[in-house]
Amino acid sequence: MTKYPNGRTHTQGAVDDFYRLFMVPGMGHCGGGIGPNVFGNGNTVAGAKNDPERDLLTALDRWVEKGVAPDQFIGTGKVVGDPAKVLTRPLCAFPTVARYKGSGDVNDAASFTCAAS
Repeated sequence: MTKYPNGRTHTQGAVDDFYRLFMVPGMGHCGGGIGPNVFGNGNTVAGAKNDPERDLLTALDRWVEKGVAPDQFIGTGKVVGDPAKVLTRPLCAFPTVARYKGSGDVNDAASFTCAAS
């Protein structure tokens, strides 16, 4: 999705200048589900409001007003099988996906990086 056809010309423009797609593994159709499904989408996590890494509206404001496009968000959810535990994971701009670095807590976003799928 790095190029977007422009029907008015025979050339193509870069989609990333105005459009980003973030897949949310485990999220239900309209929200909820298993996985990192809280990222400023009507739900907030303590300390996440006004943080463009954890709040999509703040990130959108920063993109429009300052020209800084988001490459990832940190989503928060509950660990499957132990809902008392918190899970964080990077939500990466397509076509990249969250990949485990090979060490660290599998429930902590810091143990992952956005990499080519």
